[in-house]
Amino acid sequence: MTQAALPGLTLCNNAMLRRATRKLGQFYDDMLAPSGLKATQQGLLYQILIGDEPAMGAIAAALIMDLSALGHTLKPLIRDGYVETFADKDDRRVKRVRLTPQGLIKLDEAMKLWSLAQQRFEAMVGKDEAARLRAALDDIAALDFDMPPAAPSK
Repeated sequence: MTQAALPGLTLCNNAMLRRATRKLGQFYDDMLAPSGLKATQQGLLYQILIGDEPAMGAIAAALIMDLSALGHTLKPLIRDGYVETFADKDDRRVKRVRLTPQGLIKLDEAMKLWSLAQQRFEAMVGKDEAARLRAALDDIAALDFDMPPAAPSK
């Protein structure tokens, strides 16, 4: 799409990032479709695996999402038997998450498809450019935007 066809969008970092995120998200969702998982679900299962029975708060913080959104994303994974939640043995108020044996199998299936998606993306944009993109996005995610809102112009 040409710059002229995107009036206003090309000047907004947020709009262009969201546009690219939707495009890339659709690509990964399509590539993962044979597994029955969305890319967000695959990513969540992977975070649970590497987190070694992480607390829900830790997952939400790592993914920069609130607990209610995390709970919404977990519901179908729990329903389908891929994930289970349980109370922390030292602090019953803390809810932890783990993959079930079925979840490990599903994640393995999805990771094979994810690997193909990664390879295809890197073939299209280049390995170095993909690595620079991930680094730039990680830098943005690490920024502290907790500042007073800008004053409205008069």
